[in-house]
Amino acid sequence: MAEKSSGLILAEGIHAGFPSPAQDYSDQAIDLNKELIRHPASTFFGRVAGDSMTDAGVGEGDILVIDRSLNPSEGDMVVCYLDGEFALKTLRFEEGRPVLHAANPKYKPIPVEEGSDFRAWGVVTYIIKNVRPGRL
Repeated sequence: MAEKSSGLILAEGIHAGFPSPAQDYSDQAIDLNKELIRHPASTFFGRVAGDSMTDAGVGEGDILVIDRSLNPSEGDMVVCYLDGEFALKTLRFEEGRPVLHAANPKYKPIPVEEGSDFRAWGVVTYIIKNVRPGRL
């Protein structure tokens, strides 16, 4: 049976450069809800399916933290609803109109045509990655 994480963090942080002497103690617990969620009533999680955002570091199976209370801005990664389908794209504006951009050269930008059923459903605030796919 898997053990539940204690959520403790190292007092000195975890250095990503040269190693520092190991610490034998921890400072405080990490509450992922407090760290990742600013607006609980409007925050959702979603799992990525597909490869259209790989060049932005988003891959199949990654978990998105999506805040629906935020107003999307130019360059935000957003979950969009377009003509009956949800998609993860980067929001750009060209000539005042939204254009959805993938982060994979296999996919062309999608201009949002007048009369389309389009909504920027939510803004991605965090991406949670499994760095050991298939080996948990």
